[in-house]
Amino acid sequence: MTTPANPAAYRPVDDDEWLVIIDPQAIFASPSTSAWGSPLWADVEPRVVALAEAFGRERTVVTRFVADPGLGGSWGSYYDEWGFALVPDDDPLYAVVPALRSAAGHGVTAGTFGKWNADLRRIVGAQPRMALAGVSTDCCVIATALPAADAGASVRVMAAACAGSTAENGERALAAMELFGPQITVVR
Repeated sequence: MTTPANPAAYRPVDDDEWLVIIDPQAIFASPSTSAWGSPLWADVEPRVVALAEAFGRERTVVTRFVADPGLGGSWGSYYDEWGFALVPDDDPLYAVVPALRSAAGHGVTAGTFGKWNADLRRIVGAQPRMALAGVSTDCCVIATALPAADAGASVRVMAAACAGSTAENGERALAAMELFGPQITVVR
């Protein structure tokens, strides 16, 4: 997907809508950077930048994933498989990609896939209108969209500004989120 099917839909619906850019970090930006890198990010990144410009810094949040081995439970076996991610918060793997480093007026860092947490709610409110973009559609984007919608947020997923782990996996995640309409709207 090179351009959104409906460019006008890639603007805020009103002055109260937030843009949440999920995990635009080096670790997810390229398969040559890490095993988690999306081969689709390079094509998506310019659309994410354009969205951030349309929403403005004060209505934009950038999230970051940083491994937290202290979470326990299933995360223990997860990091047995993906030990390369057990690096400090300031490791270059966790850096926001250069094109988006100054795009947001707000940031949230979490050790979980989903970013719908107390830190994000403090910024956007308990039941906001928000547009989601970022990487990976089939992991952190869907893991943020579903609990946010379940809590009463109105969520628009900007499909052309989301990068999946693969095109097929990204489409499957978008199709799953479309099942949650009208709480979640996938904008194509």
